[in-house]
Amino acid sequence: MDRRDFLKLSGAVGATLMGAEAKAAQSDPDAPEFLGVLVDTTRCIGCRSCEVACGTENSMLVPDVANDGALDNLRTTDEKQWTVVNKFDTSKGDVFVKRQCMHCWQPACTAACLTNAMAKTELGPVTWDGDKCMGCRFCMLSCPFDVPKFEYDSWNPKIQKCSLCHQRTSVGGTPACVEACPTDAIMFGNKRDLMEIARTRIYNHPDDYVHKIYGEYEAGGTGWLYLSAVPFEEIGFRTDLGTTPYPEFTKDFLYSVPLVLLGAPALLAGLSQMSGSSDEDDESEVHGE
Repeated sequence: MDRRDFLKLSGAVGATLMGAEAKAAQSDPDAPEFLGVLVDTTRCIGCRSCEVACGTENSMLVPDVANDGALDNLRTTDEKQWTVVNKFDTSKGDVFVKRQCMHCWQPACTAACLTNAMAKTELGPVTWDGDKCMGCRFCMLSCPFDVPKFEYDSWNPKIQKCSLCHQRTSVGGTPACVEACPTDAIMFGNKRDLMEIARTRIYNHPDDYVHKIYGEYEAGGTGWLYLSAVPFEEIGFRTDLGTTPYPEFTKDFLYSVPLVLLGAPALLAGLSQMSGSSDEDDESEVHGE
């Protein structure tokens, strides 16, 4: 690599970084409204039909809900299950809560992803593309809800997380978990409509709900919204996330990461090549003399 090629490579790296930053800053006023789901925990009966539907739809673990005793333990999503239902002993008795990827409006995982393998789709679901993934797992480290999971025991590991049934919703369908719920505890739609429904329920039944919609503002807002009869900390939700999107906290660092991973190796390779050329030139001069 001569000096000219080295400068071209360095310039290409810089242009790539600037292009990524410009793309992140763009907003499309004509883009469709993001989709989401409203979960009313006062209606959930803990049947776990959503778990069965999710496993069946996505060729994941289909739990034996009648015999596995899963509600006796507090669970998180993992590489085999994209959604789980937990039971909480609260000030108002047992409350069942479905958990999965929250599909943030401005996801920390997509901001941390160096290859755009984790991406926010036009309709709102956050999806993972294995063909683009480099296995860095920054998405796992960045997620405030501890959702993406890595298949450590697989010879061809994947990042596993709920995709909001993107294969269904991208063609106008409904997520499998929503379709399977027998009590309408989970409702699918766009966020504006879901927010109106949630506010109406709180207004009409003020004694049945805490006056808060979880996901309206948390971490900048999420695609999944929750209603509850008890404070959200009683049912396992983080209440320390604030309202600022997580990428806002880390954007300066995140934009510097590609420079470290791409710019530094390019710089070192270029310097090495230039040094080698210089040594050859010096040796030629010596032999020439």
